[in-house]
Amino acid sequence: MLWLVVFLVVAVAIQARQASAVMTARRLARLQEQRVALEAERAALQRQIRLGTSRKVLGDRAESELGLHFPQNSELRLLKLRSRRR
Repeated sequence: MLWLVVFLVVAVAIQARQASAVMTARRLARLQEQRVALEAERAALQRQIRLGTSRKVLGDRAESELGLHFPQNSELRLLKLRSRRR
């Protein structure tokens, strides 16, 4: 009779451990799916940042919203800096 009780206790412990492993595996699969989705979203956001900070986009916005323009060669003036030596 004692061996039957021991067998049942061991069987219940094994069943509980397997159920826990299945739940952990499902949770891991959900987390991996979330990771893939977040990495895809990150890549999309990085693309948007690259496009939004490109010279053309920023130049067009500066021109339309602020009235600025890219300087022509005749508008450039090179300035000489004084040396700090005395």
